[in-house]
Amino acid sequence: MHAVVVGGHTRNIGKTSLAAGLIRAFPSLGWTAVKITQYGHGICSRDGKPCDCAPQTRPYLLTEEKDAAGHSDTSRFLAAGARRSLWLRARQGQLADALPTLEAALATDERVLIESNSILEFIQPDLYLVVLDSSRPDFKESARRYLARADALITFAPLALSRQWQELEAFLQKPTFRLPAGMDSIPALRDFVALKLDLT
Repeated sequence: MHAVVVGGHTRNIGKTSLAAGLIRAFPSLGWTAVKITQYGHGICSRDGKPCDCAPQTRPYLLTEEKDAAGHSDTSRFLAAGARRSLWLRARQGQLADALPTLEAALATDERVLIESNSILEFIQPDLYLVVLDSSRPDFKESARRYLARADALITFAPLALSRQWQELEAFLQKPTFRLPAGMDSIPALRDFVALKLDLT
């Protein structure tokens, strides 16, 4: 299995748009897309608001999306051309418990795109892209922990190093691609991904 991981330093900054753009840019790869959501203390990792959408009877739940016309992130993956789209929901700290189930679900998939930072604790992907938005000071610990492993940084606006971001300056030497508003890919990024995945 060849894996591409898309992460980001906080929620709602374009991770799903980037993932969908990659699926759309390389349709012949027959992607299976996976969104991983971790929940804790009744707070939804999608929008930071209180919720009860975490699995109630077990520490994790894996479901497969079938509706390409829906409004969910997993529907967006199908609409972009993914062959399959899965959503793994796990309680905070229990992602490891879900891995055997996820691995079994992906056993026959050759190309997998995973939207998650935390999965890097368990796999070494072929490519790890990180979305950054310096106007959003919140920085998830999982993103900070794995930032050094990023192959490239993706932004949708210029990066401005505020005091909170000064410690990250060393990472800005990595390849950085700025996507114009409303776009989920550019030729330079597609070329970079193709090179890293040995598709040239």
